[in-house]
Amino acid sequence: MSSDKGTAGTKRALCVGINDYPGTSSDLAGCVNDAKDWKAALEARGYGVSTLLDSQATKSNMVTALKSLIDGAQSGDSVVFTFSGHGSWIPDASGDEPDDRDEMLCPHDIGSGGMLLDDELATIFGRKRDGVRLYFISDSCHSGTVAKFAPSILPPEILKLQPRPRFLPPHAFLKEKSLRDAADRVAMFFGAKKQKYPALLAAGCRDIEYSYDAHFGSRPNGAFSYFALKALKGNPTSPRVWMNAIRESLPTATYPQTPSLYGSTTAKKGPMF
Repeated sequence: MSSDKGTAGTKRALCVGINDYPGTSSDLAGCVNDAKDWKAALEARGYGVSTLLDSQATKSNMVTALKSLIDGAQSGDSVVFTFSGHGSWIPDASGDEPDDRDEMLCPHDIGSGGMLLDDELATIFGRKRDGVRLYFISDSCHSGTVAKFAPSILPPEILKLQPRPRFLPPHAFLKEKSLRDAADRVAMFFGAKKQKYPALLAAGCRDIEYSYDAHFGSRPNGAFSYFALKALKGNPTSPRVWMNAIRESLPTATYPQTPSLYGSTTAKKGPMF
């Protein structure tokens, strides 16, 4: 549906939440709740929202849904993509990354090779028509050192309530020894990559930090999603105002992550989704 200049336009969103990561021993707890919470918040703001949860959120399904979301948007429309799940990276093979890493979102089938790389996302987002407002909200880790999840001496009922990074170490899903060795060589490089998406990106943390899977009361959520949705209830007038409100709650000693906003100054000062 096309929209004339000056009209509100069509609002559509895709919310992805993945707790279940078969073959990795690194399941999460709050991501499906995040996706459902984002869906409710966006529907309240007039969006038509589709979701992909756990086994639905394979790489193929995510790519198909994202392309449909973006290809169907006309000038004046607003499009939102939210992702809650693991983030990770592999060694850059094309030479276009200053930190020698291709960062990624981890679909449900990451354990069998379903990696959704930043280059692929950039290509999909690049299909956006002029005049379409595209917002990407990512509650995942996009970088960090390779750190295998260490065993804990805490009992299971306490351990499950502890904050957990939403970062999947490359060793958890890379099957080829050559790639694992290459990952080791770049594991400690902290260079920030250039933001190249034609979207306004609200990220749960900086490049060198983790986003955390957390519990609030007895309910699991991402720390970023929880406080971002709380700040959204204050009806911020722009993404920049919204991000400043989120930063009143993050980082903390428990959740040492710094929410960040990436995009043009115009988009940051522009309308909320």
